[in-house]
Amino acid sequence: MKNKRFSEAQIFAILKEGESGAMTVPELCRKYNVGQSTYYKWKSKYGGMEASDLAKLKALEDENRKLKKLFADVSLQNMALKDIVEKKPVKPSERKQLAKYAVMELGLGVVLACQALNISRCTYYYQPKLVDDSDIINELVPLAETHTGYGFRKLFKRLRNQGFGWNHKRVYRVYCGLKLNLKRKGKKRLPNRNPEPLAVPTSANDCWSMDFMHDSLYQGRPFRTFNVIDDFQREVLAIEIDHSLPSERIIRVLDRIAAYRGYPKAIRQDNGPEFISQALEFWAEEHGIKLDFIKPGKPTQNAYIERFNRTYRNEVLDCYLFQSLTEVRNITETWIDDYNYERPHESLNDLPLKVYEKLVMENSIKN
Repeated sequence: MKNKRFSEAQIFAILKEGESGAMTVPELCRKYNVGQSTYYKWKSKYGGMEASDLAKLKALEDENRKLKKLFADVSLQNMALKDIVEKKPVKPSERKQLAKYAVMELGLGVVLACQALNISRCTYYYQPKLVDDSDIINELVPLAETHTGYGFRKLFKRLRNQGFGWNHKRVYRVYCGLKLNLKRKGKKRLPNRNPEPLAVPTSANDCWSMDFMHDSLYQGRPFRTFNVIDDFQREVLAIEIDHSLPSERIIRVLDRIAAYRGYPKAIRQDNGPEFISQALEFWAEEHGIKLDFIKPGKPTQNAYIERFNRTYRNEVLDCYLFQSLTEVRNITETWIDDYNYERPHESLNDLPLKVYEKLVMENSIKN
């Protein structure tokens, strides 16, 4: 479930303020920076309730859930006992076998099976210790010599697939005693990054910036956004939204942008797995684009897109409770049009992006 910016007590206070009539719904939503759709969702869910009523409802739900679980456990336990009551187990080993039968065949939990047959879980899980490891050595050594690239987990799985039921801790002890451990590979290191100092480009398409953001739908399923802006006039070029955005999808988005405005001279990004892929490197080399990586852990070196991400999160992602990706895309597209054509930007002398771009073009023509 998505993390809430408002607690339930705060939501009740906002709804009461709206019911008092002191402020209209749009004014109330603007005051608390929430969408009107979110306000009405709160109202449909909590309308007419008090904080004490919600606490009582939660207590009743918790008690009901505990009773259902207790009833399900008792019913399952009774069903298992009816199936095995005629066998009359006496010895602990017999009760252990019947407990395993109840777990494997009847679907009873280990705890309930042990309680029904009056044995401890230690007895259920206990395996007799074997002193002689020659059988393991005779199977493990030839297997390791045949498959030299296999580590312990692969070798152990092969033994299990061949029908051997040895405990993994015992097999690992023998494995280490025979010094069959593979040499650990060193951690993959990123190449040294020497990004150019952050500066304002002199014209459009000099440098783009791109980055990912994360959020989740109202039901709790996460999604990602791929944001691309032009550093010159801070124009939003694209915001791609989906549950998964691999490097091939990133390349398609960049080609789609370049189809109507041309390819940039450079693109600034962080060291995410999608950005350091070979596919993106080959694409950039093919179109003569320089990939300007920032240093790991230095987001300030990509300040243009980081500043844009804050605006997008504050005005869209944190302002709405999204039911579907379609709703996220529709709201985002409307917001992009407003961002590029209407919204004043402090870094551009409080002018909208397109107005600033037009003035720059007029000045360049005069000069």
